[in-house]
Order: sequence, then structure tokens, then C-alpha cells
Amino acid sequence: MTDAPLTGAVSELGTSKAAARIRAAAIEVFAAKGYGATTTREIAASLDMSPGAVYPHYKTKESLLYAISLEGHHAVLAAITAADYPDVAAPDRLMSTVTAYVIWHADNRASARVAQYELRSLSPEHFAIIADIRRSTTKVFKRIIEVGATAGDFHPFDIEAAALAITSLGVDVSRWFPSHTYSDPRIIAARYVELALRMVGCADPQPLDKPS
Repeated sequence: MTDAPLTGAVSELGTSKAAARIRAAAIEVFAAKGYGATTTREIAASLDMSPGAVYPHYKTKESLLYAISLEGHHAVLAAITAADYPDVAAPDRLMSTVTAYVIWHADNRASARVAQYELRSLSPEHFAIIADIRRSTTKVFKRIIEVGATAGDFHPFDIEAAALAITSLGVDVSRWFPSHTYSDPRIIAARYVELALRMVGCADPQPLDKPS
């Protein structure tokens, strides 16, 4: 198992309980209304706080968004890194990491939507830090696909495209989950694992059964 790199100024998250409460409230409001339509005053009001009480923790709305993005992207990278065991076969590695990735986005859908879909509102400096973490996440899947291709377990048409497709599909879960068909994170994760194995040309993919 490898360690997730700590990229960026993690201290900017804010370590106090008050900062954590502000982030949690901001996630809910940002996810519901969108970053652009939300004011710091609304976030403070949702906590029965004055706008001035937010300032010591996050001086701007953008710094609050950055803290949420930094926390979310580190968390998902840590989740898939913890699920990756380099000593096992590539198909098993891909299954466990895709499972962790999809379940994280389903279980943390509000924070994931904010972290993944509001990137355009970050400052150029903050965007660059988040983009670096995103590349590290994609590299986890890319390395697994490369190992599988070398071993003959996978026959991908395009390794880079397959890794990007897998991450894009997982991210999108946070946008629509749950649905009428899928309300259990484990079930949708299993379906996406099967799709990922087919995407990389797995020699022995899991059966893609339709949900009952």
C-alpha cells in the first residue's frame, strides 16, 4: 500500500471545530445553490452565526471553497491509495480502487459535487494545487492499468483515456446519486467495476448483470 502525497497547504483547511462546522455548512449551501449564488452571509446564517464570525477562519468565500476542495480531493486520493495493494494482481487492484472511488463519491456526494464541479471558481494558484492532487488520483488508476497491460491481464485501447474515463465516471456519481435504480453505493460501485474492467480490456471481466 502506498501513502497519499500531502499536496498543498493542508493547514489552510482550518483545524478548529468551528472551521469544520463552517465547511460543513458551506458544503450544504454550495451543493444546493451553487457557489456563485451563495453568500458568506447565508452560510453564517445557516449556523446562527454573524458573517464576522466566519472571517477569522476563512477570510473570503473563495478561501472557504478552496478548503473544501483541498479536503475533498485529499480524502478521495487517500481512499483509493488505501484500497490499492501493489502486491496483488492488477484486476484485483482495479476492482478495489474503483470500488473505493465510487463509494466515496456516493457517500460524500454533497462535498464531492462542490469539490469537483466548482473548480472554475478557485483562484489560479488554488486551482493549480487542486489540479495536482487530481493528477495524482488519476495516476493511481493509470499505474494499475499499465501493470495489468504489461502482465497481459488488460488490453486497453488507450491507457491514458481509460484512466480519465474511470475517474470521470466516478466523479459523476456525486452529481446524480441516488437514483430510482441505484440507491446502494455498493451496487453502483460493483457496476462501475465491471464497466472499468471492460474498458481496460480485461481478459476475464466480471459478468455485467442487470440489476433486478
